[in-house]
Amino acid sequence: MSIAFRDLSPRPTILQVIPALDTGGAERTTIDMAHAIVAAGGRALVASSGGRMLKELEAAGATHFEMDVHSKNPIVMALNVERLTRLAEREKVDLIHARSRAPGWSALAAARRLHVPFVTTYHSKVHEAPRIKVFYNSVMARGDAVIANSAYTAARIARIHAPDPARIFTVPRGVDTAAFDEAAVVPERIAGLHRRWKAGGQGRVVFLLAARVTRWKGQAVAVEAAAKLKAAGVENFELLLAGDAQGRDAYVNELEARIAREGLGEIVRIVGHCDDMPAAYALSDVVLAPSIEAEPFGRASVEAQAMGRPVIVSDAGGQRETVNAETGLAVPPGDATALAAAMRRLIDLGAEGRRAMGARGRAHARAHYSLEAMSRATLAVYAQLIADARSHPRAGRRQGKKRG
Repeated sequence: MSIAFRDLSPRPTILQVIPALDTGGAERTTIDMAHAIVAAGGRALVASSGGRMLKELEAAGATHFEMDVHSKNPIVMALNVERLTRLAEREKVDLIHARSRAPGWSALAAARRLHVPFVTTYHSKVHEAPRIKVFYNSVMARGDAVIANSAYTAARIARIHAPDPARIFTVPRGVDTAAFDEAAVVPERIAGLHRRWKAGGQGRVVFLLAARVTRWKGQAVAVEAAAKLKAAGVENFELLLAGDAQGRDAYVNELEARIAREGLGEIVRIVGHCDDMPAAYALSDVVLAPSIEAEPFGRASVEAQAMGRPVIVSDAGGQRETVNAETGLAVPPGDATALAAAMRRLIDLGAEGRRAMGARGRAHARAHYSLEAMSRATLAVYAQLIADARSHPRAGRRQGKKRG
């Protein structure tokens, strides 16, 4: 018989460990779960090196502990074992949840020292080579529960790392469909981005690619597709590349050079990091997610659907699960010709056709990828592990000697 998180007494303290709180799906999920833990009456702690999302985390009611858990330096990682152990012991932590590899090794050691349950979420790609990388990544398959963000990721974990199948839980990434709702975005927010990005209007169809500016996210493929459309005489569109380059200046320079060389300056813009993604989606007509490698999940495509926007995704990985023919189009990864054809198809579909496809996407996201469903499933994993640990305490469980 399963136990609910709310039924546990005393209410649990959960420590999530993540490298930083700058941007990305793992970071967003950390904050979303902090909300859920607090709402369920628990204490939410996070250890990270900090970042631009820290204020949002604290607004969710979580307590943050700054720590160099992002470091891959073996000496720092060893020191982090002691730091996390002391933190978890002092705060009477009931469960440690690691969301990345470097902090995962330190968190695993701390959890084993204290005999508290250890959970991992495999947010990233599951590599099968080289051997040293597979071993390094294997910490994410060593949890008492291993959460996969898609069936695709779960299957790769099972094949490459082969943990006990009973420890693998598939919990799709959830989206806050109240925040990612076009009706909730006031016109002033859209107008602000319109002014800043000089985008939208003039009857142009606006395509948005929202992702970290890194090669595997497909920005170069999107720019090439835009060039192909322009060469074919199609110019009634704009392409916005929104995302943080995180120091990848060489790739940004490469994109800018290609944009200039193809004469795309009036069509393609690199607009940088965006703090208001619902407004960015609302400004757009179509969202692109043309990753050249398989996405473990593909958060942007689900957020876009929640916002009522048609999507064009790569036909690979987790995006095969999140997008269907009623809500968007899929093209082979890295195929700029196919991407250009899909973009033209949605241009030709017209505003009404795009709105109808977007409405189907909104219904799809609400039915299958709600934040509530993700939170409920994750809290259930926590609750069962904590209940089992409390029922069968191990000798020497130092943090369990004194329960306030």
